[in-house]
Amino acid sequence: MIAVTILGNNSAMPTIDRHPTSQIVTINDSIFLMDCGEGTQFQMLKYKIRRSKISHIFISHLHGDHYLGLIGLISSFGILNHLQDLHVYGPSPLKEIIELQLKISNTQLPYQLFFHTITKEGLLLENDKFEVRCFKTNHRIACFGFVFIEKIKNRKLNIEKIKQFDIPICFYKKLEEGLDYITKDNLKINNTELTDAAPKGKIYAFCADTKYDESIIPHIRNADLIYHETTYLDNQKEKAELRFHSTSKQAALIAKKAEVKKLLIGHFSSKYIELDDFESEAKKIFINTEIATEGISYLI
Repeated sequence: MIAVTILGNNSAMPTIDRHPTSQIVTINDSIFLMDCGEGTQFQMLKYKIRRSKISHIFISHLHGDHYLGLIGLISSFGILNHLQDLHVYGPSPLKEIIELQLKISNTQLPYQLFFHTITKEGLLLENDKFEVRCFKTNHRIACFGFVFIEKIKNRKLNIEKIKQFDIPICFYKKLEEGLDYITKDNLKINNTELTDAAPKGKIYAFCADTKYDESIIPHIRNADLIYHETTYLDNQKEKAELRFHSTSKQAALIAKKAEVKKLLIGHFSSKYIELDDFESEAKKIFINTEIATEGISYLI
């Protein structure tokens, strides 16, 4: 299972009730922070995010509304005596910026802080439960989107076939792990006769800031959920093009062409007080669209 919790859904200028970009992605018992705009810590407190569980932070690009909350969070981790390693992924020169801030304030962290500079598309992180990949988006400065892919290794039990061979329940776990079954008469029953292939893991794609660009489609194709920015309504598409952002209709068109299951839209310009029109416009092209609402966790 993957869960995406929205901490901030606004663009560069925060409003009273909307905050710059930040999200929590949870895969099983692992928690990741996506971008860290101003106010991220307050949103974590408000929505009861377990900060101590965060060991990996992904920064899409170095516009302030996506990373200016990072130094505060890193410092707070130190004050809270956070001891586990913290890994930060982002474009250059994020490492230089953060290290300079820590140096000037003479901050000594009680944990190891590791920076991973993103220079190209590809695999960033992998273990036996998930992998995280990145891809380039089309923005004014170097910017990357991220794809979280859940891994499911255990095979699915075929209970009807299992009962035919009178296999004890205590052996079910081993069947899920792919082991064959040996009967009391020393007859081997192949695992493939008793189980089906493991189901496909869930996929979440964070498309970051970008103008309309179909080159991202291969990276997000068939995802269960994507987040795509919609800074402007479609009557402002010329402005969106000039500022390397997208409109609601453009985000929906990307979702449709990528054949994803669901679209979340966010990164709204502060000029808009009401957001209903964003969802209405997008749904005309891609019906399964929803506004990325702060404080809501979207389960995949």
